[in-house]
Amino acid sequence: MTSQSTTSTGSSTAKNAGNNAGSWLRSYYFTRGAFSVAWVAAAFATGSNFGPVTAVLLVGYPLWDAAANLVDARRNGGLGKNPTQTLNVFVSTLTAAAVAIGLGYGMNAVLAVFGAWAIFSGLLQLATGVRRWKIAGAQWAMILSGAQSSLAGAHFIVKATGDTVPSIVDIAPYAAFGAFYFLVSAISLSISAYRARRSA
Repeated sequence: MTSQSTTSTGSSTAKNAGNNAGSWLRSYYFTRGAFSVAWVAAAFATGSNFGPVTAVLLVGYPLWDAAANLVDARRNGGLGKNPTQTLNVFVSTLTAAAVAIGLGYGMNAVLAVFGAWAIFSGLLQLATGVRRWKIAGAQWAMILSGAQSSLAGAHFIVKATGDTVPSIVDIAPYAAFGAFYFLVSAISLSISAYRARRSA
């Protein structure tokens, strides 16, 4: 009897943890998706013209990623229990600083920095998705997003070595795909939650 009760309690605790994680991630993914959509719109609005707004957008994007990962880690047990998000905080913060420095050398340098960041942050996002696979749904989209981010990063680095001067518009599609995957995950989690409520 005690064994059955313990098993039932453990199962209930795991289920509640999964529900809490799903609820947080829905809001988190929707927020990140919305920010990325707004960033892409602003990037296309500035176009190839380089100015203060473009500089703010370029530095602000990795800073936002750092802040988002920090909040996510703290919301889910703290930095110590979420090593991939914690490392992403440091990587994205350093990237923002590197972008700020790179702006003084031109957009080729900035694109190279974004490329390196896309590779590292993509791998960390992929690792986070794998780690969350058992406690939250829709992680397949995060894993795909991380893998695609790494591939995009390699493309950025190659393009940065070319003779053509890139612009923020060259980075916008990368952010757009990120928005797509975040929104796919958020919608998928919302559908799962709706079905769970219907069957309860």
